[in-house]
Amino acid sequence: MDIQSAFYSGLQGYSRASAGVTEATVNINRQTQLNRQNETEQAEAQTETAGSSQRLQAPEPPVSLTDSLVQLGQEERLAQANVKSIQTADEVLGTVIDIRV
Repeated sequence: MDIQSAFYSGLQGYSRASAGVTEATVNINRQTQLNRQNETEQAEAQTETAGSSQRLQAPEPPVSLTDSLVQLGQEERLAQANVKSIQTADEVLGTVIDIRV
């Protein structure tokens, strides 16, 4: 087993997971802002038509927000798995150094 490649593989995986967390967080923030904007627009429209019998229905939450939250959870698990890989490579390297000394 090549300890160095296991360490770098874990490091690359952690880096990808970190980028995925950032992407999911940006998407969640963007969707939250859009939802707030839509709610504000609907509230303004309801006050304008308060005397009218028509009521605006609340929009369904966007699917992409749910997808982004799921992606965030997946990236977190991926990062944890890669940290475990890095820790294991570190422990193996420490054991090899102890054996050779």
